[in-house]
Amino acid sequence: MSARLKDRFLNEVTPALMQKFNYTTVMQVPKIEKVVINMGVGEATGNSKILDAAVEDMQKIAGQKPVITRAKKSIAGFKLRENMPIGVKVTLRGDRMYYFLDKLFNISLPRVRDFRGVSSKAFDGRGNYTLGLKEQLIFPEIEYDKVDKVRGMDVVIVTTARTDEEARELLAQLGMPFSK
Repeated sequence: MSARLKDRFLNEVTPALMQKFNYTTVMQVPKIEKVVINMGVGEATGNSKILDAAVEDMQKIAGQKPVITRAKKSIAGFKLRENMPIGVKVTLRGDRMYYFLDKLFNISLPRVRDFRGVSSKAFDGRGNYTLGLKEQLIFPEIEYDKVDKVRGMDVVIVTTARTDEEARELLAQLGMPFSK
């Protein structure tokens, strides 16, 4: 079974983008390269159990085991030593990436309180989009009763688009709920 979003990209979005931006070949059409989900767990410096819970949550959300990120430098003010675990991240590619985006656009984001759409200004100038989520509870896999602490995360969508305009059009066509 292939991802629903991938089929939509190949059959509907690609021809629409080719027409809108006057591409001469299919290879010029921007596509999503990868999705990186990052969760900073600063409290893990004092208690390593917190990190295990974050890893478990991330694994449920992404369907893939996350990598533990470590501190590059020691910062005395934050009681941080070099190489201490301070977060988890996961990089999704291929079908898993499309499944995650499908779930994010159609199930999770509409569950955000007072949701009016995501900002269309969060592009970085090179066609990549970063979305900050305040809580992991919006994902259907996370059980509310088993959550020890509400944690936010960043979702970075990396595309092959050269400009923000192309990337915005790509994501909008795929169903990203941008605010008006």
